[in-house]
Amino acid sequence: MRLVTDGDLGTADVLRTQSEVEARIRAICFKTGPPSLIGAELEWTLHDQAAPSAPLRAETLRRALGRHTPATLGSPHPPAPLPAGGTVTVEPGGQIEISSAPARSLRALHAAVETDRAHLSGLLAEAGLVLGEHGIDPHRAPHRLVRTARYDAMEQSFDSRGPDGRVMMCSTAGLQVCLDAGTPAELPTRWAAVSALGPPLLAAFATARRHAGRDTGLASARMAAWWAMDPRLTHPVGDPVTSDPAGAWVRYALAAPLTCVRRDGGCWDAPPGATLGDWARGRLPLPLTVADVDYHLSTLFPPVRPRGYLEVRYLDAQPGADWIVPVAVLATLLADPATTGAALDLALPTAGRWVPAFTAGLGDAALRRTATAVLELAAGRAEPGLRHTIERRLAAATGEPT
Repeated sequence: MRLVTDGDLGTADVLRTQSEVEARIRAICFKTGPPSLIGAELEWTLHDQAAPSAPLRAETLRRALGRHTPATLGSPHPPAPLPAGGTVTVEPGGQIEISSAPARSLRALHAAVETDRAHLSGLLAEAGLVLGEHGIDPHRAPHRLVRTARYDAMEQSFDSRGPDGRVMMCSTAGLQVCLDAGTPAELPTRWAAVSALGPPLLAAFATARRHAGRDTGLASARMAAWWAMDPRLTHPVGDPVTSDPAGAWVRYALAAPLTCVRRDGGCWDAPPGATLGDWARGRLPLPLTVADVDYHLSTLFPPVRPRGYLEVRYLDAQPGADWIVPVAVLATLLADPATTGAALDLALPTAGRWVPAFTAGLGDAALRRTATAVLELAAGRAEPGLRHTIERRLAAATGEPT
């Protein structure tokens, strides 16, 4: 039987066998070719400037965003792009996010995102709102502002395992870095490197200690919440070192539970306990379409997620303009195969230390050594305009004066 390929399918086409489902996932998970683009997604908690612990009101946010208001807040029109091409989305708890347009260089990305961040900050300031500076809301407990069928179903699914899903949905803010997958020959090393770099870079850039008015004692309560959820949804995609990252992703996606199933009407609740693999094997009464598979992939949240490109999801939100520092570190470490290989060698000894990373951060001696080594590598090879910013973070990690 001939397997379907990406070019064969429309999103409404039914996938009738698990082999067809696996082929679909493989076809879209990595778009290979010479690396040329970089992007970033900056997410912030949002606060009343005069009373940071006050609850948000959807109407206040709609007025502030104006023509940039997304559909999840009730806009009947697609949101207008920001001046440099970024788009605005609003997360379940009212966190606000800028998704950059893809850029051809780190310098171009920096300029574009700073233009869009300044524009967004100005709009919010007129409404008395200010962007947060931490990876988790330091002032408020989780409270959902955005009501959609997707978020209703996800909340119902997450609640069955405990409170951490609501914390993730409504209180956390991350910084995502989007990097090209690279050529077929480069892909395994690039995938392994961004994955293995997760624990030391999470530790080095942790900003999420306080939540809901208390000191959690954790370096990153944001990542702690993600980690405490269903590991089939939020833990890493297997061993970072593999010759077949696409195969690892296929296995992860099939084993992951369904958190929502799109239907006509308002209820998207997933059948309890069902996985994508169950659906692919015909154990649900609904036909499985290409669009269903693609949507399921959007509900998986590992620290690194393949979306055609590599989406790095393990970083906490950074204060103000500091977002560029971890982005520059990752971009520099993946700038050429030799540097990527060197970064992987440095990061592998602590590649599995996710729990110490979000609990102790750089207080963990092994992670401190790795973070220092990879930041030194990045500082030594960064473009001159960003070298000093990386060196400042390196000095903070090592406790040395700048």
